[in-house]
Amino acid sequence: MTEQATGAHHPQPRPRTGGQQSAPVEHVTGAQSLIRSLEEVGADTVFGIPGGAILPAYDPLMDSTRVRHVLVRHEQGAGHAATGYAQATGKVGVCMATSGPGATNLVTPIADAHMDSVPMVAITGQVASKAIGTDAFQEADIVGITMPITKHNFLVTKAEDIPRVIAQAFHIASTGRPGPVLVDIAKDALQAKTTFSWPPVMDLPGYRPVTKPHAKQIREAAKLITSAKRPVLYVGGGVIKAQATAELKVLAELTGAPVTTTLMALGAFPDGHPLHVGMPGMHGAVTAVTALQKADLIVALGARFDDRVTGKLDSFAPYAKIVHADIDPAEIGKNRAADVPIVGDAREVLADLIQAVQKEHADGHRGDYSAWWNDLNRWRDTYPLGYDQPADGSLSPQQVIERIGQLAPEGTIFAAGVGQHQMWAAHFIQYDKPATWLNSGGAGTMGYAVPAAMGAKAGAPDRAVWAIDGDGCFQMTNQELTTCALNNIPIKVAVINNGALGMVRQWQTLFYNQRYSNTVLHSGPDDVNPQARGTRVPDFVKLSEAMGCYAIRCEDPADLDKVIEEANSINDRPVVVDFVVHEDAMVWPMVAAGTSNDEIMAARDVRPDFGDNEDD
Repeated sequence: MTEQATGAHHPQPRPRTGGQQSAPVEHVTGAQSLIRSLEEVGADTVFGIPGGAILPAYDPLMDSTRVRHVLVRHEQGAGHAATGYAQATGKVGVCMATSGPGATNLVTPIADAHMDSVPMVAITGQVASKAIGTDAFQEADIVGITMPITKHNFLVTKAEDIPRVIAQAFHIASTGRPGPVLVDIAKDALQAKTTFSWPPVMDLPGYRPVTKPHAKQIREAAKLITSAKRPVLYVGGGVIKAQATAELKVLAELTGAPVTTTLMALGAFPDGHPLHVGMPGMHGAVTAVTALQKADLIVALGARFDDRVTGKLDSFAPYAKIVHADIDPAEIGKNRAADVPIVGDAREVLADLIQAVQKEHADGHRGDYSAWWNDLNRWRDTYPLGYDQPADGSLSPQQVIERIGQLAPEGTIFAAGVGQHQMWAAHFIQYDKPATWLNSGGAGTMGYAVPAAMGAKAGAPDRAVWAIDGDGCFQMTNQELTTCALNNIPIKVAVINNGALGMVRQWQTLFYNQRYSNTVLHSGPDDVNPQARGTRVPDFVKLSEAMGCYAIRCEDPADLDKVIEEANSINDRPVVVDFVVHEDAMVWPMVAAGTSNDEIMAARDVRPDFGDNEDD
C-alpha cells in the first residue's frame, strides 16, 4: 500500500519504536488486543456504530475503563465527530464502523479529514479473510476505496498484527503532515486467539517526515523579508497544526509585516491584532485579497495556494517572489513556483526564521514597510467588512452570528457548516486563539457542523461549543443531536434559517438570472404541496425537542440578545435556536469563480478603487 505525502508535527502519545523493554504477555482475542492497543496509544474516546463484522470488538470495548464509546446515529457523524475532537484537542480522533455500508459511510469524513490534514484513525470491520473478494454479504473494498483519501491504510488479516498496526496508524496520523489512516480488520482476525504485549516493534521504512528546515533556505528567506517593500505573511492551517502560533506572533511583530490567515488558519494570529489584515480568498477581506495581489513578497507558512485563495492562478500575485514553507514537499511548487522552498515543520521554520531575521537586523538590514502600511490602512479603512440590516425589519444573519460571537463565554469553540453561514462566521466572529474555529475548508462538507461540535465538546467538556449551521446543512446530520442528548454532550446549535440553500441561491441570484432551481428548502411548489403553504416543513423547534434538546425560535431582532443569553445559560442538554433570517442576504466581498482576484467586488456592483499608485 502506498503512503500519501507527509507533512505538520502533531504531538500524540505513541509507542516507542522497537521493543526496548520486556512487557508482560497477555493471552487475548484479536478484538481484546485491539481495545488494549487503543488504550495504550492514549485513545480515550471512540465514535462509532456496531455491526456484524466489527461486533467482536464491541464486546471487550464494553469492559474498558479507559476508552469511552459514543454511539452515533450515522457513521458520517462518527467521522466528523472524530475530526472535531481532533481539531479541538490536538489528539488523534478515532471512529469505528462495520464493513460494507458502515465503512462506506465513513468515506466523506475521511476525505474531509484528508483535505484539511486532520489526524484521525478510522477502524472498520471486514468480512472474514477467506471471504474477501467473493462479494460476501456487507463486503466492500474499503482499503481500495479510501486509498486516494487517506495518508495510509491497512488491511489486517492476522490477529498478531493488530497492536503493531494500531501503533503505526496513530504514529502516521499524528506526525509529519497529519491526516486520516484507515485500519480495516477481518472478522476472523478479531475472533482469533493471540498474545498482546506493548510496545510493539514498529518498522516504517520510507516514512521519515522532514521537520528541520535547511539553514541556507532560512537565510535566503530572511534576506528577502528584510529587503522587501510589500511583504505579506500568508498563514495556513499548518501553523495551527504545528502549534506554532506563538512563534508566528513573534515573527510578525519582529518584522512588522502584515498577516493574512486563511479559512483553516483563523485564530492562528489574533484577529484583533493591528498587523492582521483579514482572511484572503473568494470571500476574503478586500485588504487581505489585495495585499496578496500587490505584494512583492509572499511568505507562505503551512498554506497550499488553494484555488479559493488564488482565484485565477496565472493572475495571482503577479509581482511577488514566493517563500513557501511546508512540511509536505508535495505542496511546494504544486500550484505556484517557489523562489525559496523550505521543507520543515512550521514551528521549527518560524523559530529559525526569527533568529535569521534578528541577525539581518543586527547587520543593519531592516525592512521599511511604511509606504506599504499607508496603502493597507487606506484599504482597510475604505473597505471594512460590514452588512446592511434588512429593510423589512427581519433578522440579519450576519448580526445573529456577530452577536453569538460577542455574547459567547470566554474560550468558546465555534464549528460551522458550509455555505453563507460559514463565511459570515469567519468574518463576524473574532478569533484570537487557535483551535477555536472548526470547519470543513478543503472538502466543503455540508453536515459537518453538528457532529464536529459534538466531537469537540466530547474532547473539551469544559468549553462552550456553538455550531453555526445552515438549514440545509442541519438537515443532513441533525440526528446526532440525539447522540448529544443521550451522552451528556450539551452543544449549542444556531440554525441560520433562510429557507434555502443560501450560497447556491446567491450564485443563482448573481449568475443565473434569479432562476432559483431547487434551492428552496421550506416547502414544495404550491400546486404540488398546497398544504405546506404558511407551515414550517420541517419545524426545527419540534424536531429538536423530539431529539431531547431545548429549542427556541427567534424571528424578531428585538429578541436576539435575550434568546442567545438564554441558550448560553442552559448547559444540561443540547440547545437549538432556529434563527429565521432574511433570505436575500449575501456574502461579500466576493471573487467570482474562475476570475482574477483583481476582480474582487466589495459589495454587489461595488468594485474597489485602489487608485493609481499601487502598481508602482
